[in-house]
Amino acid sequence: MHDSLKKVRFSIKPSMIEKGRSLELARTLPVHPLTYQELPFDPEYSQYAGRLTTEKLSNATPDEMYWKTRQELILRHTGEYPYEVSGPDALKLLQKIFPRDISKVNVGRCSYQFACYHDGGMITDGLLLRIEENKFWFAQADGDLFSWYKANAHGLNVKITDPDVWVSQVQGPKSMELLDHLIDEDIAKTWKYFDWTTVTIKGEKLIISRTGFTNELGWELYLRPENNAELIGDLILEEGKKMGMILTATPSFRGRRIEAGLLSAGQDFDKNTNPFSVGLGKFVDLNKENFIGKEALVAADKNCKTWGIRIKDGIALKGNSLNIKDKLVGKVTSSTWSPYQVCGVGIVHMKNNDLGPGAILDVKCTDGNIRKGELCKLPMYDAKGEIVRGVNTDIPSQPKPWEGLSNN
Repeated sequence: MHDSLKKVRFSIKPSMIEKGRSLELARTLPVHPLTYQELPFDPEYSQYAGRLTTEKLSNATPDEMYWKTRQELILRHTGEYPYEVSGPDALKLLQKIFPRDISKVNVGRCSYQFACYHDGGMITDGLLLRIEENKFWFAQADGDLFSWYKANAHGLNVKITDPDVWVSQVQGPKSMELLDHLIDEDIAKTWKYFDWTTVTIKGEKLIISRTGFTNELGWELYLRPENNAELIGDLILEEGKKMGMILTATPSFRGRRIEAGLLSAGQDFDKNTNPFSVGLGKFVDLNKENFIGKEALVAADKNCKTWGIRIKDGIALKGNSLNIKDKLVGKVTSSTWSPYQVCGVGIVHMKNNDLGPGAILDVKCTDGNIRKGELCKLPMYDAKGEIVRGVNTDIPSQPKPWEGLSNN
């Protein structure tokens, strides 16, 4: 790669339409109906699942977005893409597509799912919502699953459609307090983690789920064509600001989801990894009837090769950046700075399973320097998931610096 390309990044930016010019470019991407809220903050976007996802906003630094997520409240408009699978054979198709047993997901519940190729390589993941007995939404991460549905639906009585639904996330310790303030219903005592329900906001019937991508307390909203998106979105932001809410971009999610061990499709797993090698084997039901990739997964090595990593005073460079005595031992798939742990954090995939938590590696960092890094388990803290479930309500008031590598 030319050196000049290593010093720049490419993003998508909105531009004003010039008078007399065509409204259309050679190719356009669908826009979240609440994107107008981001326009005052010089936004930059990237492509995600065929939609736009916000990479940068000028209203706050990445560290400020992180702390808002940990201590108060954020609103994030995502690029998640819900597709609808419905009809008498909807369950049959989804049981074929996903390694996890869909029959256990009741109406009103959500389930984390991912799809694999026949060789066990991974396509993408996302959140499955059982809307009715024979109707499901799958809010997928980056990747193309629509074509995979179509290719494997031959001979089945099933419809695969785009319901034109857009997803936003409200995350942070004050998220449930805001929700209680916004909705007519009283669901605080009955609404559980990974439930979805319909609530009323200013007369609007809105589908929400108690989920997110930060492992903080939070919920997601699903804007349908019949919803008044502006009324709902503006009310959430207006009332949320009274509690400290800000609009955020990817940096607010990246730090927390890395610390929490939430993998990003296309980065931390892809067609060259199987669920076991990236630590997702617990979501594979090998006792289920045939599903795509089952034969390969039954025969696959069940050892995990994916771990977290911490680096003092630096951020790991993504790619083949992990060495021991100049020998390449693994790659960095995600990385950033943790304002809470005051160190670089990342997710790595090792070439073999002989290195795990506690191993010390030489890590090439984004500033070009080589630093020592230490492998660790994921999640890096809150192993029981008590924060996201609202069991642990302690809000960090200050950083808790990582104390590793002190003797190295």
